[in-house]
Amino acid sequence: MVDEKIKELLATAKTIAVVGLSSNPERSSHGVAKYLQRHGYKIIPVNPNETEVLGEKSYASLRDIPEKVDIVDVFRAASAVPAIADDAIAIGATALWLQLGIVHEEAAAKARSAGLQVIQDQCIAVDHRLSIGS
Repeated sequence: MVDEKIKELLATAKTIAVVGLSSNPERSSHGVAKYLQRHGYKIIPVNPNETEVLGEKSYASLRDIPEKVDIVDVFRAASAVPAIADDAIAIGATALWLQLGIVHEEAAAKARSAGLQVIQDQCIAVDHRLSIGS
């Protein structure tokens, strides 16, 4: 069962920046982003090693994105999360989503205190699937 706050977030969000998104279709970041794209979200790749992923321009960092981001979805090691959380706060994101296996309590607390909704150690595609019932 998906938490009501997560359901609401997924229902209202439009733009998701995927930090660590790879153009390699065998990577989980690619599959999750493709799933989200198919379900109507605008995906913004954030990866300095990519120029374009899934037909969208890739940015080197969150701070380079010229538009509003609702969810920052993270596919990076936990050690990278504090800097990503700082960037998510700086760009005014609504939520910081750390994928399965990624937890960083200090960065999560900082993001929460700045007003972001924080989800840790959960797959956004799984929660989306559970929240829409398909």
